[in-house]
Amino acid sequence: MYRVLELNPQLKPYASDIDYRMKRYNETRARLLPDGKTLKEFANAHHYYGIHWNGSQWVYREWAPGADRLYFMGDFNGWNKTSHPMTRLEAGNWEIVLDGWESLWAGCKVKTVVEANGEQTEHIPLYARRVVQDPKTIVWTAEVVDEGENFPWTDQNFRVRKPIVIYEAHIGMASEDGHVGTYREFADNILPRIKEAGYNTIQLMAIMEHPYYGSFGYQVSNFFAASSRFGTPRELKRLVNKAHRMGLQVIMDLVHSHAVKNTAEGINRFDGTDTQFFHAGDRGYHKAWDTKCFNYGKDEVLHFLLSNLKFWMDEYHFDGFRFDGVTSMLYLDHGLGVSFDNDKKYFSLNTDVEAITYLQLANALIREINPNAITIAEDMSGMPGMALPIEDGGIGFDYRLAMGLPDLWVRLLKEQTDEQWDIGKIWGELCLRRSGEKTVAYVECHDQALVGDKTLMFRLADARMYTDMDKNIRNPDIDRAMSLHKLIRLMTFAAGGDAYLNFMGNEFGHPEWIDFPREGNNWSVLYCRRQWNLLDNADLKYRMLADFDQDIVALAFNDLVFEQTMPDLIYLDPGAKVIAFRRSQLMFVFNFNPTQNYEPYYLPVPGGGLYEIVMASDDLFYGGDGRVVHKRHMVRRDAENKHKLALMLPARTAIVVRVPKTQVADPVLMRRLPRRRLVY
Repeated sequence: MYRVLELNPQLKPYASDIDYRMKRYNETRARLLPDGKTLKEFANAHHYYGIHWNGSQWVYREWAPGADRLYFMGDFNGWNKTSHPMTRLEAGNWEIVLDGWESLWAGCKVKTVVEANGEQTEHIPLYARRVVQDPKTIVWTAEVVDEGENFPWTDQNFRVRKPIVIYEAHIGMASEDGHVGTYREFADNILPRIKEAGYNTIQLMAIMEHPYYGSFGYQVSNFFAASSRFGTPRELKRLVNKAHRMGLQVIMDLVHSHAVKNTAEGINRFDGTDTQFFHAGDRGYHKAWDTKCFNYGKDEVLHFLLSNLKFWMDEYHFDGFRFDGVTSMLYLDHGLGVSFDNDKKYFSLNTDVEAITYLQLANALIREINPNAITIAEDMSGMPGMALPIEDGGIGFDYRLAMGLPDLWVRLLKEQTDEQWDIGKIWGELCLRRSGEKTVAYVECHDQALVGDKTLMFRLADARMYTDMDKNIRNPDIDRAMSLHKLIRLMTFAAGGDAYLNFMGNEFGHPEWIDFPREGNNWSVLYCRRQWNLLDNADLKYRMLADFDQDIVALAFNDLVFEQTMPDLIYLDPGAKVIAFRRSQLMFVFNFNPTQNYEPYYLPVPGGGLYEIVMASDDLFYGGDGRVVHKRHMVRRDAENKHKLALMLPARTAIVVRVPKTQVADPVLMRRLPRRRLVY
């Protein structure tokens, strides 16, 4: 019996479905990998297809089974559409050979002309490694890349220390100035900020080329091309290499769930048919996203997508992937409007088992290439086994995103005042995750910061952020906003998962929303940037939120919070709105009461000894009132001989307490968090 069934005994009625998935995975592997071939050896389409210099000739190959004729054109032939026909090979492959190095050159603009069904159309080569847009004509073309230019990597044997704490970032909007940011600017200006903030993993969005900037990179056109909006391939390699030198791993926000429907810029109808890469008819079209859906049942599509994974890992040294839109892949109806309220919905005829097989193959390949790589699934359905090893009947991801957590906080803030919050229900939702599967907890990612929505801090403080974030101003709305911002982030971090994610700028409460340049805002970049000046201004309170975030991130490394998979509830008083739980050697105590200060609060604890306060959200350094005294507290016994810890618990305050050494089995857990100065 597969381990997924042992961890989820309620799934035993669906054991045959798990068996079928595993059978299909093994059969697909056997078909793709005859004679002991490995996935690493299979996933080499980018070495055969595309434009390559073989030492004496330029060779360009494509797979276009539905085409009648293919031609190669560009700067090299004065854009003559038919002077350079390609030769049809076997299995729908095409080839053209150009003699001499001078026949093409780095930066030479090229396109493919395809004749099919009586039509002649122009396309970007499928394996183009650089695609650029003419600023005047707005037309996209491919550029030949000099593969002989070896980048001087210095990251041999790079490996990041776990756990992972993720900083989600977008290159183009990382700049504060009124322009699209670059790889070079990000490497030089933003990497040091991420390092200082304590994060060890960067999740980069919008790397694969996409024709519409405002898509956030989620409508990919050219799967092997790093977006030219931000610079050159070499500059992206420099960014990754520099991150590795700083001890930061870099994962890509990967979009294999769908593709842009564009034909001139993208891969759609490259060979003149709808079905080269995608399903026919309605199944091949995502109505909600207006995009095309891959046919994961075709070996050629598996070849393309798996090779794409290997390409980004080999060519750019990415350390893993966050797979976008996994729910859309898993279900024929893309999970739209579906409430996954019973297990049958995971194993119905609506489930796309071909997509599950692809995801299993993808995770297996990534492990072959780099056993230390990280894979994360964006799945809101809660598919069982998503973050379990394949041999356990799982799909093979390391983590799944805890997508319900940001929804929880947004719902609470929209529908209730914090006076009405049920702390017990909040605790239950924070701990609601599948046994044996790791999750990435987060309060807000880019989704919660888009135009039409609000960041957490902006939702809490609204217009007061524009006027009252000065340290010399005391405003009750800002006090409430800062207090809840800290409590919500700390509780989610400490109880919500096995890793943590934050979107760029939200660690210091970035105001407003993200709105990409578009006709509707007169192509403005005003809301498509990060206001780092707010963080750097010593007179504002944003720095205090950033320092608090930095210190809770440090708990993951200094106190190994995520070493314990699930937190243990120590105490819950719904009426008082007080909750305490333990994880590893730390105890987290929250007073969500908006008005009641407990001076002191007698907290039941499991054992005696000295409990040391590590940090408190009310510390002056974090913008609080400094009412919590940092000292060691001796546990006393009450009249019933029960252990009680007397703590000062001001309203809307969280306290992190280190439990006595006698209660910690492993002495390595006693490494200390550097104490901050409790002054402005």
